[in-house]
Amino acid sequence: MENKSLGKSSTGIEPNMAALLSYLLGFITGVIFYLVEKENKFVRFHAMQSIIVFGTLFLAGVIIGFIPVLSVIFWTAELVLWIVLMIKAYQGEKFKIPIAGDMAEKNA
Repeated sequence: MENKSLGKSSTGIEPNMAALLSYLLGFITGVIFYLVEKENKFVRFHAMQSIIVFGTLFLAGVIIGFIPVLSVIFWTAELVLWIVLMIKAYQGEKFKIPIAGDMAEKNA
C-alpha cells in the first residue's frame, strides 16, 4: 500500500521504509539509496542526512576510539541517534539533525 503523503519511490519500496533503510548500515546505505532514488525528495533527504551524519560520526569514532571512556559514551549516543532516526523516517517524519539536516535538505 503506497503512502500517498510521501509520494512514490523509484526504488519500488514504500518511501518510509526506503528512508528507514537508508540509515540501516549508516552512510553506506545512505549512499546506496541516494544514488538509486531519483524521484522521492523524502527518501533522498534521509539518505543524504545518513551520509552526512554517519560519515561524520564514523570519522569522529576513529579518533575517539583511542579514548576508552569517551568511546563507550560516543557509541551509546550514536546507537540512540541511529534508532531515533530510523523510527522517525519510518513514521514519515522529516526529522532534521542540526546543520546536517539543512545540508541534506539542500542536496536532496
